[in-house]
Amino acid sequence: MVTSPASTVPFSALDTLDLRGTRLDHAGLKATLPRAELNFATAAEAVETIIASVRAEGFAALAALAKRFDGVEQEYTRVPAEAIDAALENLDPAIRAGLEESISRARDFSAAQVPGDTTTSYPQGATVTQRWVPVRRVGLYVPGGLAVYPSSVIMNAVPALAAGVGSLALASPPQKEFGGLPHPTILAAAKLLGVTEVHAMGGAQAIAAFAYGVQVPEGADPALSIEPVDVVTGPGNLFVATAKRLVKGVVGIDAEAGPTEIAIIADAAANPAYIAADMISQAEHAPDSAAVLITDSTELATAVRGALEIQTGTTKHSERVITALTGTQSAIILVDGIDEAVRVANVYAAEHLEILTVEPASVAARITSAGAVFVGENSPVSLGDYCAGSNHVLPTSGTAAFASGLNVNTFLKAIQVIDYPRAALSEVAGHVITLANAEDLPAHGDAVAIRFAADDA
Repeated sequence: MVTSPASTVPFSALDTLDLRGTRLDHAGLKATLPRAELNFATAAEAVETIIASVRAEGFAALAALAKRFDGVEQEYTRVPAEAIDAALENLDPAIRAGLEESISRARDFSAAQVPGDTTTSYPQGATVTQRWVPVRRVGLYVPGGLAVYPSSVIMNAVPALAAGVGSLALASPPQKEFGGLPHPTILAAAKLLGVTEVHAMGGAQAIAAFAYGVQVPEGADPALSIEPVDVVTGPGNLFVATAKRLVKGVVGIDAEAGPTEIAIIADAAANPAYIAADMISQAEHAPDSAAVLITDSTELATAVRGALEIQTGTTKHSERVITALTGTQSAIILVDGIDEAVRVANVYAAEHLEILTVEPASVAARITSAGAVFVGENSPVSLGDYCAGSNHVLPTSGTAAFASGLNVNTFLKAIQVIDYPRAALSEVAGHVITLANAEDLPAHGDAVAIRFAADDA
């Protein structure tokens, strides 16, 4: 990795990875690209202990962990209905309007995703149908930490509601400054969406509580219990991601989301100020956020460094941003042409990928691995975070190579329904028996043959 000299280029602490004149294969390129260092192995030991304590001790464990990590005293996690009502009543009207617009657009996009049942017909009246059914209950996680995320309430809940899920529970970390409840804007967003079951719990313990459930002691109000869910969704830190990895199989999950990331494909015609602003917008999430520029223009790279120098000096969370941009997970990648930029982007498989080129739509059409693709200079990632209609819960850390963003199908399961009349079964009975014998599973064939034994008598 070659780092540009501070004496010639501003904001030089942002690494430059010069791939010009090279042709690494997929594996070599994947190993070379910058990534946040996630140590699931280290986190797993601590998370396993947390999960075990929640399973064994229930609310006592949740209370101890809330005191340890959040500095709050609590007996139960369920947020009272009156607190949720009050949060919406006291919500700033401008914030409410923004949330309502975000909800409206997300609902339109989610409604369009709902798949229809399909039926395939075979001879003699046989049919095979694929029927889509929502899961029974879901647990939606909304992080706290360095920011407040009412938008994540929307991104979790809207597709679940569109899928027809009947029972939704939401968890968000308790906040000491709000009396041990989640941030009021989180509660207000839940109220706008009709989510009435909200729990003040965060981290790995929230994931454990959703996966295994927590029952109240005998004599307590049963409504305070946490019933196990079928699917857990939502972003979080390394410990949340590790917990989701460990409970996968007990429940379904959307993805093991890590630190947020943005990649930008840009050519010489791109606006460097826009690129800098977009990199900063994602870097402000956390010090381990990733921002990557992929370009074939050294002039643009230099201009972006200059724009970063100016904008990082004025942005609110400058220390956090600079730490993220100068970490090993962020870089400017120089390539030989836009074709190679596309190849690099597809190997990187970014959570968010912006296309800022002369013909952005044609470049975007060649992207095969990304959580979401933002086409042209008027489609910044921030738009997708709030009001594009798309979902911002997206695969990170290269998992966009095989995983999808949160969507309606996350909350659905496909059931296959086979309906064969006697005549239709008769038509394939011989094949079933032959194949069963070929696999040395003769009883499989006998289960078909017995249905026609009377005909042969």
